[in-house]
Amino acid sequence: MNDSKLFHIFRVARNFLFSWMNREFLIFLFFLLLSGTFWLLMTLNEPYEQEIEVPVQLVDIPKNVVLTSDTTTNVRVTVNDKGFSLLAYLYGNKIHTIKVKFGSYAKKTGTGTVSSTELQKLIYKQLFSSSRIVSLKPDKFEFYYNFGLKKHVPVKLSGRITPGQSYYLSKIFFTPDSVEIYASREMLDSIKYVSTERLNISNLTDTLVEQIALNRIKGVKYVPENVKISICPDILTEEKFDVPIVAENMPEGKILRTFPARVTVTFTVGASLFRSIRPEGFKVVADYDEVVNNPSDKCNIYLRSVPHGVRNARINVNQVDYLIEEQ
Repeated sequence: MNDSKLFHIFRVARNFLFSWMNREFLIFLFFLLLSGTFWLLMTLNEPYEQEIEVPVQLVDIPKNVVLTSDTTTNVRVTVNDKGFSLLAYLYGNKIHTIKVKFGSYAKKTGTGTVSSTELQKLIYKQLFSSSRIVSLKPDKFEFYYNFGLKKHVPVKLSGRITPGQSYYLSKIFFTPDSVEIYASREMLDSIKYVSTERLNISNLTDTLVEQIALNRIKGVKYVPENVKISICPDILTEEKFDVPIVAENMPEGKILRTFPARVTVTFTVGASLFRSIRPEGFKVVADYDEVVNNPSDKCNIYLRSVPHGVRNARINVNQVDYLIEEQ
Protein backbone atom coordinates (compact mmCIF):
# COMPACT_ATOMS: atom_id res chain seq x y z
CA MET A 1 0.00 0.00 0.00
CA ASN A 2 1.53 3.36 -1.08
CA ASP A 3 1.61 6.61 0.88
CA SER A 4 -1.26 8.21 -1.06
CA LYS A 5 -3.63 5.38 -0.15
CA LEU A 6 -2.61 5.57 3.50
CA PHE A 7 -3.20 9.32 3.53
CA HIS A 8 -6.60 8.82 1.92
CA ILE A 9 -7.63 6.26 4.59
CA PHE A 10 -6.40 8.56 7.38
CA ARG A 11 -8.38 11.49 5.98
CA VAL A 12 -11.56 9.44 5.67
CA ALA A 13 -11.20 8.19 9.25
CA ARG A 14 -10.52 11.68 10.55
CA ASN A 15 -13.51 13.12 8.75
CA PHE A 16 -15.69 10.33 10.12
CA LEU A 17 -14.52 10.76 13.73
CA PHE A 18 -14.82 14.53 13.71
CA SER A 19 -18.08 14.82 11.82
CA TRP A 20 -20.80 16.64 13.73
CA MET A 21 -22.63 13.51 14.89
CA ASN A 22 -19.50 11.65 15.98
CA ARG A 23 -18.10 14.75 17.67
CA GLU A 24 -21.22 14.89 19.83
CA PHE A 25 -20.83 11.19 20.64
CA LEU A 26 -17.17 11.60 21.64
CA ILE A 27 -18.08 14.51 23.91
CA PHE A 28 -20.75 12.32 25.50
CA LEU A 29 -18.24 9.51 26.06
CA PHE A 30 -15.75 11.94 27.61
CA PHE A 31 -18.23 13.24 30.16
CA LEU A 32 -19.49 9.70 30.85
CA LEU A 33 -15.94 8.60 31.59
CA LEU A 34 -15.34 11.68 33.71
CA SER A 35 -18.51 11.15 35.76
CA GLY A 36 -17.72 7.44 36.17
CA THR A 37 -14.25 8.28 37.43
CA PHE A 38 -15.66 10.84 39.84
CA TRP A 39 -18.26 8.34 41.12
CA LEU A 40 -15.55 5.68 41.61
CA LEU A 41 -13.36 8.08 43.57
CA MET A 42 -16.29 9.08 45.78
CA THR A 43 -17.23 5.41 46.32
CA LEU A 44 -13.68 4.33 47.23
CA ASN A 45 -13.50 7.18 49.70
CA GLU A 46 -16.36 5.66 51.73
CA PRO A 47 -15.67 3.24 54.65
CA TYR A 48 -16.41 -0.46 54.15
CA GLU A 49 -15.88 -3.79 55.88
CA GLN A 50 -13.91 -6.47 54.05
CA GLU A 51 -12.65 -9.92 55.07
CA ILE A 52 -9.04 -10.62 54.19
CA GLU A 53 -6.85 -13.67 54.83
CA VAL A 54 -3.65 -13.32 56.81
CA PRO A 55 -1.30 -16.36 56.88
CA VAL A 56 0.15 -17.20 60.30
CA GLN A 57 3.25 -19.42 60.35
CA LEU A 58 5.06 -21.08 63.26
CA VAL A 59 8.85 -20.69 62.97
CA ASP A 60 12.04 -21.57 64.85
CA ILE A 61 10.80 -25.07 65.71
CA PRO A 62 13.47 -27.14 67.54
CA LYS A 63 14.73 -30.23 65.69
CA ASN A 64 13.62 -32.60 68.47
CA VAL A 65 10.02 -31.33 68.32
CA VAL A 66 7.33 -32.99 66.20
CA LEU A 67 4.42 -30.67 65.33
CA THR A 68 1.13 -32.58 65.55
CA SER A 69 -0.83 -29.70 64.02
CA ASP A 70 -0.36 -27.50 60.96
CA THR A 71 2.56 -25.08 61.07
CA THR A 72 0.64 -22.57 58.94
CA THR A 73 -2.96 -21.42 59.08
CA ASN A 74 -4.98 -18.60 57.58
CA VAL A 75 -6.71 -16.13 59.89
CA ARG A 76 -9.74 -14.44 58.33
CA VAL A 77 -9.69 -10.80 59.43
CA THR A 78 -12.62 -8.45 58.90
CA VAL A 79 -11.21 -4.93 58.47
CA ASN A 80 -13.05 -1.59 58.41
CA ASP A 81 -11.48 1.17 56.30
CA LYS A 82 -11.92 3.24 53.16
CA GLY A 83 -12.15 1.49 49.85
CA PHE A 84 -8.69 2.66 48.74
CA SER A 85 -7.07 0.93 51.73
CA LEU A 86 -9.08 -2.24 51.30
CA LEU A 87 -8.05 -2.46 47.64
CA ALA A 88 -4.42 -2.28 48.74
CA TYR A 89 -4.99 -5.19 51.13
CA LEU A 90 -6.77 -7.31 48.53
CA TYR A 91 -4.68 -6.66 45.43
CA GLY A 92 -1.42 -5.14 46.66
CA ASN A 93 1.51 -6.62 48.55
CA LYS A 94 0.56 -5.00 51.82
CA ILE A 95 -0.32 -8.20 53.72
CA HIS A 96 2.49 -10.68 54.47
CA THR A 97 2.76 -13.89 56.49
CA ILE A 98 2.87 -13.34 60.24
CA LYS A 99 5.69 -15.41 61.75
CA VAL A 100 5.21 -16.69 65.29
CA LYS A 101 8.23 -18.00 67.18
CA PHE A 102 7.74 -21.45 68.70
CA GLY A 103 9.68 -20.69 71.87
CA SER A 104 7.62 -17.61 72.67
CA TYR A 105 4.32 -19.49 72.98
CA ALA A 106 5.09 -23.19 73.57
CA LYS A 107 4.04 -24.60 76.94
CA LYS A 108 5.28 -27.72 78.72
CA THR A 109 1.85 -29.29 78.23
CA GLY A 110 2.58 -29.86 74.53
CA THR A 111 0.46 -26.97 73.32
CA GLY A 112 0.87 -23.33 72.43
CA THR A 113 -1.62 -20.51 71.95
CA VAL A 114 -1.39 -17.08 70.36
CA SER A 115 -4.37 -15.20 71.79
CA SER A 116 -6.74 -12.95 69.88
CA THR A 117 -5.19 -9.85 71.44
CA GLU A 118 -1.68 -10.91 70.44
CA LEU A 119 -2.81 -11.78 66.92
CA GLN A 120 -4.42 -8.38 66.51
CA LYS A 121 -1.22 -6.63 67.63
CA LEU A 122 0.77 -8.56 65.02
CA ILE A 123 -1.80 -7.89 62.29
CA TYR A 124 -2.09 -4.15 63.09
CA LYS A 125 1.63 -3.79 62.30
CA GLN A 126 0.77 -4.47 58.64
CA LEU A 127 -2.36 -2.31 58.41
CA PHE A 128 -2.77 1.38 57.69
CA SER A 129 -3.30 3.57 60.73
CA SER A 130 -6.86 4.26 59.58
CA SER A 131 -7.81 0.55 59.55
CA ARG A 132 -9.76 -1.10 62.36
CA ILE A 133 -10.08 -4.85 62.97
CA VAL A 134 -13.73 -5.86 63.44
CA SER A 135 -13.34 -9.63 63.97
CA LEU A 136 -10.94 -12.60 63.71
CA LYS A 137 -11.77 -16.16 62.63
CA PRO A 138 -10.43 -18.22 64.30
CA ASP A 139 -9.92 -15.92 67.25
CA LYS A 140 -6.64 -17.61 68.24
CA PHE A 141 -3.80 -19.64 66.75
CA GLU A 142 -3.20 -22.97 68.50
CA PHE A 143 -0.50 -25.55 67.87
CA TYR A 144 0.30 -28.97 69.33
CA TYR A 145 3.58 -30.81 69.59
CA ASN A 146 5.47 -33.64 71.27
CA PHE A 147 8.99 -35.02 71.33
CA GLY A 148 8.46 -38.04 69.10
CA LEU A 149 5.79 -40.05 70.96
CA LYS A 150 4.01 -42.25 68.41
CA LYS A 151 2.30 -45.58 67.78
CA HIS A 152 0.85 -47.66 64.95
CA VAL A 153 -2.93 -47.90 64.60
CA PRO A 154 -5.11 -49.58 61.94
CA VAL A 155 -7.17 -47.66 59.38
CA LYS A 156 -10.93 -48.16 59.19
CA LEU A 157 -13.45 -47.03 56.61
CA SER A 158 -15.98 -44.37 57.50
CA GLY A 159 -18.99 -44.26 55.20
CA ARG A 160 -21.28 -46.56 53.29
CA ILE A 161 -20.50 -48.59 50.18
CA THR A 162 -23.47 -50.12 48.36
CA PRO A 163 -22.81 -52.58 45.52
CA GLY A 164 -24.92 -52.68 42.38
CA GLN A 165 -27.73 -55.15 41.83
CA SER A 166 -26.49 -58.77 41.80
CA TYR A 167 -23.12 -57.65 43.22
CA TYR A 168 -21.55 -57.83 46.66
CA LEU A 169 -18.37 -56.41 48.20
CA SER A 170 -15.80 -59.18 48.12
CA LYS A 171 -13.09 -57.16 49.90
CA ILE A 172 -12.04 -53.69 50.99
CA PHE A 173 -8.44 -53.02 51.91
CA PHE A 174 -6.10 -50.09 52.53
CA THR A 175 -2.52 -49.46 51.47
CA PRO A 176 -1.01 -49.05 53.99
CA ASP A 177 -3.49 -50.69 56.36
CA SER A 178 -2.05 -48.85 59.38
CA VAL A 179 -0.42 -45.48 60.02
CA GLU A 180 1.81 -43.86 62.61
CA ILE A 181 0.18 -41.25 64.82
CA TYR A 182 1.97 -38.60 66.86
CA ALA A 183 0.11 -37.06 69.80
CA SER A 184 0.21 -36.56 73.53
CA ARG A 185 0.57 -39.67 75.68
CA GLU A 186 -3.06 -39.40 76.82
CA MET A 187 -4.37 -39.25 73.25
CA LEU A 188 -2.12 -42.08 72.11
CA ASP A 189 -3.56 -44.28 74.87
CA SER A 190 -7.14 -43.45 73.88
CA ILE A 191 -6.88 -43.84 70.08
CA LYS A 192 -7.32 -47.45 68.95
CA TYR A 193 -7.76 -46.77 65.21
CA VAL A 194 -8.15 -43.90 62.77
CA SER A 195 -11.01 -43.45 60.32
CA THR A 196 -11.03 -42.20 56.78
CA GLU A 197 -13.00 -39.17 55.72
CA ARG A 198 -16.59 -40.24 55.07
CA LEU A 199 -16.98 -42.08 51.78
CA ASN A 200 -20.43 -42.79 50.36
CA ILE A 201 -20.69 -44.79 47.14
CA SER A 202 -23.76 -46.49 45.69
CA ASN A 203 -24.35 -48.89 42.82
CA LEU A 204 -20.70 -49.97 42.67
CA THR A 205 -20.07 -52.59 39.97
CA ASP A 206 -16.36 -52.21 39.22
CA THR A 207 -13.18 -52.13 41.30
CA LEU A 208 -12.52 -48.69 42.73
CA VAL A 209 -9.03 -47.54 43.75
CA GLU A 210 -8.42 -44.01 45.00
CA GLN A 211 -6.52 -41.93 47.54
CA ILE A 212 -8.51 -40.90 50.59
CA ALA A 213 -7.60 -38.58 53.44
CA LEU A 214 -7.81 -39.62 57.07
CA ASN A 215 -10.32 -37.91 59.32
CA ARG A 216 -8.42 -35.24 61.21
CA ILE A 217 -8.25 -35.28 65.01
CA LYS A 218 -7.17 -32.07 66.71
CA GLY A 219 -3.64 -32.40 68.05
CA VAL A 220 -2.86 -35.62 66.14
CA LYS A 221 -0.46 -36.00 63.24
CA TYR A 222 -0.72 -38.91 60.78
CA VAL A 223 2.14 -40.40 58.79
CA PRO A 224 1.06 -40.78 56.04
CA GLU A 225 -1.92 -38.41 55.95
CA ASN A 226 -3.59 -40.26 53.06
CA VAL A 227 -4.07 -43.93 52.25
CA LYS A 228 -5.10 -45.82 49.14
CA ILE A 229 -8.41 -47.63 49.39
CA SER A 230 -9.28 -50.54 47.10
CA ILE A 231 -12.92 -51.64 46.93
CA CYS A 232 -13.56 -54.83 44.99
CA PRO A 233 -17.14 -55.79 44.10
CA ASP A 234 -17.92 -59.22 42.66
CA ILE A 235 -20.95 -60.46 40.76
CA LEU A 236 -23.13 -62.98 42.58
CA THR A 237 -23.94 -66.31 40.95
CA GLU A 238 -26.34 -69.04 42.10
CA GLU A 239 -24.85 -72.52 42.41
CA LYS A 240 -25.84 -75.97 43.72
CA PHE A 241 -24.06 -78.86 45.43
CA ASP A 242 -25.27 -82.31 46.48
CA VAL A 243 -24.26 -82.70 50.12
CA PRO A 244 -24.45 -85.89 52.27
CA ILE A 245 -26.63 -85.92 55.38
CA VAL A 246 -24.62 -86.61 58.53
CA ALA A 247 -26.13 -87.90 61.79
CA GLU A 248 -25.16 -86.12 64.99
CA ASN A 249 -25.45 -87.13 68.68
CA MET A 250 -25.40 -90.82 67.69
CA PRO A 251 -24.84 -93.31 70.54
CA GLU A 252 -22.42 -96.17 69.96
CA GLY A 253 -23.88 -99.22 68.31
CA LYS A 254 -26.54 -97.35 66.32
CA ILE A 255 -26.69 -96.01 62.77
CA LEU A 256 -29.12 -93.41 61.41
CA ARG A 257 -29.77 -93.83 57.71
CA THR A 258 -31.67 -91.21 55.73
CA PHE A 259 -33.50 -91.53 52.44
CA PRO A 260 -32.23 -89.85 50.36
CA ALA A 261 -28.67 -89.88 51.73
CA ARG A 262 -27.82 -86.58 50.03
CA VAL A 263 -29.72 -83.35 49.50
CA THR A 264 -29.20 -80.37 47.23
CA VAL A 265 -27.88 -77.16 48.75
CA THR A 266 -28.55 -74.00 46.71
CA PHE A 267 -26.53 -70.89 47.45
CA THR A 268 -25.21 -67.65 46.01
CA VAL A 269 -21.52 -66.78 45.92
CA GLY A 270 -19.17 -64.37 44.18
CA ALA A 271 -18.07 -65.61 40.76
CA SER A 272 -14.39 -65.29 41.61
CA LEU A 273 -14.87 -67.10 44.95
CA PHE A 274 -16.81 -70.06 43.59
CA ARG A 275 -13.65 -71.88 42.44
CA SER A 276 -12.56 -72.22 46.09
CA ILE A 277 -15.91 -73.59 47.33
CA ARG A 278 -16.16 -77.37 47.88
CA PRO A 279 -19.14 -79.55 48.86
CA GLU A 280 -17.20 -80.65 51.94
CA GLY A 281 -17.52 -77.12 53.29
CA PHE A 282 -21.28 -77.60 53.79
CA LYS A 283 -22.69 -79.64 56.64
CA VAL A 284 -26.23 -81.00 56.64
CA VAL A 285 -27.24 -82.95 59.75
CA ALA A 286 -30.02 -85.04 61.23
CA ASP A 287 -30.18 -84.95 65.05
CA TYR A 288 -30.58 -88.41 66.64
CA ASP A 289 -31.74 -86.95 69.96
CA GLU A 290 -34.54 -85.06 68.21
CA VAL A 291 -35.59 -88.19 66.32
CA VAL A 292 -35.78 -90.25 69.54
CA ASN A 293 -37.56 -87.59 71.57
CA ASN A 294 -40.06 -86.73 68.81
CA PRO A 295 -40.84 -89.96 66.94
CA SER A 296 -42.27 -89.41 63.45
CA ASP A 297 -42.29 -90.93 59.98
CA LYS A 298 -39.75 -88.32 58.86
CA CYS A 299 -36.87 -86.53 60.54
CA ASN A 300 -35.85 -82.93 60.25
CA ILE A 301 -32.55 -82.02 58.65
CA TYR A 302 -30.58 -78.81 59.20
CA LEU A 303 -27.90 -76.89 57.35
CA ARG A 304 -25.39 -76.42 60.16
CA SER A 305 -22.45 -74.68 58.42
CA VAL A 306 -21.41 -73.22 55.08
CA PRO A 307 -18.04 -72.05 53.65
CA HIS A 308 -16.91 -68.46 54.11
CA GLY A 309 -18.32 -66.15 51.44
CA VAL A 310 -21.46 -68.21 50.77
CA ARG A 311 -24.79 -66.37 50.98
CA ASN A 312 -28.46 -67.38 51.10
CA ALA A 313 -27.66 -71.09 51.44
CA ARG A 314 -30.71 -73.35 51.67
CA ILE A 315 -31.55 -77.04 51.33
CA ASN A 316 -34.19 -78.26 48.88
CA VAL A 317 -36.05 -80.31 51.56
CA ASN A 318 -36.39 -79.95 55.32
CA GLN A 319 -37.48 -83.52 56.14
CA VAL A 320 -36.43 -86.96 54.91
CA ASP A 321 -37.32 -90.58 55.59
CA TYR A 322 -35.01 -92.37 58.00
CA LEU A 323 -34.15 -95.73 59.53
CA ILE A 324 -32.26 -96.49 62.79
CA GLU A 325 -30.16 -99.64 62.66
CA GLU A 326 -28.19 -101.58 65.23
CA GLN A 327 -24.53 -102.23 64.40
